[in-house]
Amino acid sequence: MTRRGTQVVRLAAVGAAAGVLVAGIALPAVGGAGFGFVAAADGVNLEPADLVEPPPAEVTIVQDVKGKEIARFYEEYREIVGFDEIADVMKTAIVSIEDYRFYEHGAIDVEGTLRALAANLRAGRVSQGGSSITQQYVKQVLLTSAGSDEERSAAVEASYARKLSELRYAMGVEKKYTKDQILEKYLNIAYFGAGAYGVEAAAERFFGVKASELTLPQAATLAGAVQDPNATDPNLGRAQRERLRARRDVVLSRMAELGRITPAEAAKARATALGYKGTKLPGGCESSKYPYFCLYVRHEILSDPAFGPTAEARLARLNRGGLTITTTIDPAAQAAADRAIKRWVRPSDHAVAAEALVQPGTGAIRAMAASRRYGRGADRNEISYNVVADAAHGGGAGFQAGSTFKTFTLLAALKQGMKVDDGLKAGAGYRAPGYAAFRNCAGENVGDPAHTVTNDEGSPGWKTLRTGTWGSVNTFFMELEQRVGLCETVTTAKSLGIRRADGKKLQEYETFTLGINEVDPVTVANAYAAIGARGRYCAPMAITRVTDGNGRTIRYRPKCRQVLDPAVADAASAVLSGVFTKGTMSGVGGIGRDAAGKTGTTDDYAAAWFAGFTPDLAGAVSVGDPRGSQRHKLVGVRLGGRYHGAVQGASVPGPIWRDTMAAALKRVAPTSFTPMDRDRFGGCGALCRPERPGTADQERRDREAPGTRDRAEPGDAPGR
Repeated sequence: MTRRGTQVVRLAAVGAAAGVLVAGIALPAVGGAGFGFVAAADGVNLEPADLVEPPPAEVTIVQDVKGKEIARFYEEYREIVGFDEIADVMKTAIVSIEDYRFYEHGAIDVEGTLRALAANLRAGRVSQGGSSITQQYVKQVLLTSAGSDEERSAAVEASYARKLSELRYAMGVEKKYTKDQILEKYLNIAYFGAGAYGVEAAAERFFGVKASELTLPQAATLAGAVQDPNATDPNLGRAQRERLRARRDVVLSRMAELGRITPAEAAKARATALGYKGTKLPGGCESSKYPYFCLYVRHEILSDPAFGPTAEARLARLNRGGLTITTTIDPAAQAAADRAIKRWVRPSDHAVAAEALVQPGTGAIRAMAASRRYGRGADRNEISYNVVADAAHGGGAGFQAGSTFKTFTLLAALKQGMKVDDGLKAGAGYRAPGYAAFRNCAGENVGDPAHTVTNDEGSPGWKTLRTGTWGSVNTFFMELEQRVGLCETVTTAKSLGIRRADGKKLQEYETFTLGINEVDPVTVANAYAAIGARGRYCAPMAITRVTDGNGRTIRYRPKCRQVLDPAVADAASAVLSGVFTKGTMSGVGGIGRDAAGKTGTTDDYAAAWFAGFTPDLAGAVSVGDPRGSQRHKLVGVRLGGRYHGAVQGASVPGPIWRDTMAAALKRVAPTSFTPMDRDRFGGCGALCRPERPGTADQERRDREAPGTRDRAEPGDAPGR
């Protein structure tokens, strides 16, 4: 639409009009209502006032690593568009029905206001508005920016004082902007019903089109909706849709009456169906393709002081700020994880499989997947929390980590100078020789001479760092942890970012190495990623860039530190590589490139894990029953249509990890591990196997014996 006129009412004219209004209202016949208006008018200076215009709430968009949208957050679903991005017929329709003299009058339509005031005086109250589009824009701004219920009530209060204050703001707006600019602002802030704020969102919600593509009947429908968007909300039912259609026809008749369209065009448009599509509003984690990652990102923003001093301020920024959040998630890696999990565990299964993928050297989270759909539909077996992450990111209590924690004792031993063929004698059972055999990091004695740790299977005897790790021998790792120190093992784990999923303090008991603490896949995957990065730990990272509506950008960099001697990490990688060839994963197999990892099965099969890494990607998979892993063991269960007498680390989590990594790294050139420093870690040192007849043959058999399954490891139960 071309501009039809210029602002013709100057301050003097407005003042004169106000004088006419006051004089007319002061007639004796007016009574109490008239005197109330006179008092209000006397107390208000009819000079233009500057309206504070905070930007309307806009949609925050979350993108994957390639810039493709994956989720939206909003309080009001709105997309701001320019004047030229709105169909001319939409502008014509809204002006025709709401303020047909918009381009002829100034801040106030004197003719319309006099007519409304006459009706108001007859009623003894404000019953008609007579508001111009500019005044309606002012009201919407005041309503949108209201910070309390009292301010919202004041913004819509039916009083002369409020109308006069609104007029002063309208005068200021008319001085500040052109008519086209005011109309653009109004169309972007108005509520149309069905959860759609602004004409662009309304066009998409109602008809599945852009505001620039609206047809005559569609434009008339939206123009009709703004008068009472709740009463004509087509999403609420048939009665509301009928009222909306009737309003549309009123708009069409008015457009024809004003000569904006022909009677024939109006008749043709009235004959069309309403055409409401009810396009689903995008947004929220529940509707995202990556709901668990979406939850993680949301909690990252809500906990970051850069987005506001309080949780309330940060939530408002997320839901109203029109941010563009670029993240680390890789669609190819996510698809690989989703497919692998689906192959082994079904959404209808009681147990849930969860997996996180992390890039070594940056901490970038590349995928977060789970077998259960995210949502609140209990009848659909959905899960309503972030099963892949910790409580700080919307997760739950996690699952006991099992033998994946043995890796931290292995690292502690290597840090203290042990070589890969140094060993200890492991018995069929282990019992602490005294309370002082284990001390936590507070210096307290936590040994438990009354508790015996056993191995479900596997021969006792001399085990080295390599053979003990490959076979995941519980009694060997208890002996090893006693030797290197419980606190040293705990400290090593903490340096790699290990913490409990529930946010509580790590349990530092003698069975720490057996995985008594409940953790989440993101935390475990990230710890193993640090080994793959040769001891460089990087905090988990989900966001790389945030840009606000004004183009200001916050960039995020990896937060890394060297926590292990690279040579120690290399030696650990060499040992853990054997898990695929000579250990508990030998029956599952590797992925055709350098890889290392560790299975984990908790006491009585309460949960099962696999955590592993390559130099390019690390991942952790957990399987457990969210109804309560200690009450609902992974014994005699069906997962993915297969019956399992007992679920172990190598029976379900291991294959999920293998299938995921093979697919996720398919187009990534293999990177090899840095070879172990054999001079420093090769062979044995102070803890060589004692020489006695037949020991060489026995050690050879220990090294070559394949561990085809992850043992039940009943000793993984808490020591207390």
